[in-house]
Amino acid sequence: MTPLWAQVLGSLDRHGRVAMVTIAATRGSSPRDAGARMVINPDGTFTGTIGGGTLEWKAIAIAQATLANPKAPKAERRGFALGPELGQCCGGNVELIVEVIEATRREQVAELSRREAAGPVATRGRLSATAGIEREIVDEPMRPGTATFTSGVLAEGFGDDRRALFLFGAGHVGRALVLALAPLPFKVTWLDPRPDAFPAYVPANVTLTRLGEPGEALAGAPEGAFVLAMTHSHPLDLAVVGAALAADRFPYVGLIGSKSKRARFTRQLVAAGLSHERIATLVCPIGVEGVDSKAPAVIAAATVAEMLIRDEALRAAVEPAAADSRRSGRG
Repeated sequence: MTPLWAQVLGSLDRHGRVAMVTIAATRGSSPRDAGARMVINPDGTFTGTIGGGTLEWKAIAIAQATLANPKAPKAERRGFALGPELGQCCGGNVELIVEVIEATRREQVAELSRREAAGPVATRGRLSATAGIEREIVDEPMRPGTATFTSGVLAEGFGDDRRALFLFGAGHVGRALVLALAPLPFKVTWLDPRPDAFPAYVPANVTLTRLGEPGEALAGAPEGAFVLAMTHSHPLDLAVVGAALAADRFPYVGLIGSKSKRARFTRQLVAAGLSHERIATLVCPIGVEGVDSKAPAVIAAATVAEMLIRDEALRAAVEPAAADSRRSGRG
């Protein structure tokens, strides 16, 4: 997934000018949250999405018309009532900011691209019909992929907000899992000790690592990472989940296998000195309930769904207002 400002920079170099459409605010049900963005080229090609449907189609048309008109405002706010105006069933209200970025701002765009590549970055900018949005990088906490618009000032967060996943095992289910995760908000470190275990090509959000000692591998995992064990070896699986549970900093530790495998591992983990409370947090079997197929692709889909549920719950715990907005509907 190409970072946003790298996309803008590439479009700017190819076309000379580009439009960015940002959801600045929502009220009620909406297809995407504030901070969703599209980068739209003069020929109508685009990257990103603000939720599809009539709203997105209209946004693309507005952006193209704005790019084609030299006298059009460089930045303007547009409000839409999704039900009455656009016939979308969401029924909420969405405020869009349509912004034209020209080659004269290439240096600023390149700097934002460099900063975004280095890690999360927050900006603030005021809308101007003649100048667009002159963003200033600020030292404020702002979750990547979000935006707020207050008193004419647009505050935005950019950067990588994917959940780290340490996936142990490159067997059939592991391979199916990385394919299922390719378009999703996860950053996967894929580990296996076997030579030539990995496929020749992997998705862009996957980093391959030759597995040595599981504890050492997990020492480099960030706080809040998810851990999944599905190696070719039960002793290796045991070492992985033992190290992950003992670290007590990973909110999801999953183990592929049956209830009998869980019972056997529980006895061994207790013997190794882990408490019953820590072992109770182990997820085994993995995957959402009600999906019983043993086909690798199906196991992968059920496990991804389970991790997405866990990921959203963890985010909601620290962002209750945003979670309430998402629960109100996506349109």
